[in-house]
Amino acid sequence: MSLWWFEAFAQVPYEKSPPGAKKMLSLVAYDIAEAKRLARVAKICENYGVRVQYSVFECFLDEDEFTDFWLKLLDVIDEKEDRLVAYKIDARSAKETLTAGSMVCCEKVVCYLV
Repeated sequence: MSLWWFEAFAQVPYEKSPPGAKKMLSLVAYDIAEAKRLARVAKICENYGVRVQYSVFECFLDEDEFTDFWLKLLDVIDEKEDRLVAYKIDARSAKETLTAGSMVCCEKVVCYLV
């Protein structure tokens, strides 16, 4: 893949503008036992963040956005069978995040050529 691709389509939400005072990077992961709930949880996560693994998302949100996101997830899961976890990462730590290997994930990419 050529360099222009990575410049045009950033893979992680903190590459161009790391989290500041109001926004924070949150790493959200889930393990959902039932397929229908799994699909609903994945769809909610896709609306708030970037998929980095099959059940892991990086979300660049302020506190109100995160609260809205988290409450939507809690409405979907079965707390006896499923698990959600969110790690909030401060700006300094987000800047020091390391990645290696393929940046291709299971996320769909849509391109519009004008």
